[in-house]
Amino acid sequence: MSNMELLPVLESEAEPCCPPLDERPLTAEEAERTARMFKALGDPVRLRLFSAVASHRKGEACVCDISDVGVSQPTVSHHLKKLKEAGLLSSERRGTWVYYRVEPAVLAAMGAILTKAASA
Repeated sequence: MSNMELLPVLESEAEPCCPPLDERPLTAEEAERTARMFKALGDPVRLRLFSAVASHRKGEACVCDISDVGVSQPTVSHHLKKLKEAGLLSSERRGTWVYYRVEPAVLAAMGAILTKAASA
């Protein structure tokens, strides 16, 4: 007998940061926000950390599970802070560890920006 419980999937109420590039020109504010996101991902270590969080099971990762990216722990913390400041990650402290997750609207918005522009 299993004691597993199915949990409902919650819909995200988060709005994408900006429209697809082929929908309309970005406003100055949308362009700033989008540039911050892509600038944060322009660093190879940050891109690896973002990828590690995004691909981690359950959609979140403990910092202890993703810190093996070839740099020191303080540097990992710095890069995670930059990803949070860019709006790419959110975090939650649980005891002594911090868990990171990618905001669902971020992946949707980045995908829409790149996919529609590339297929045009």
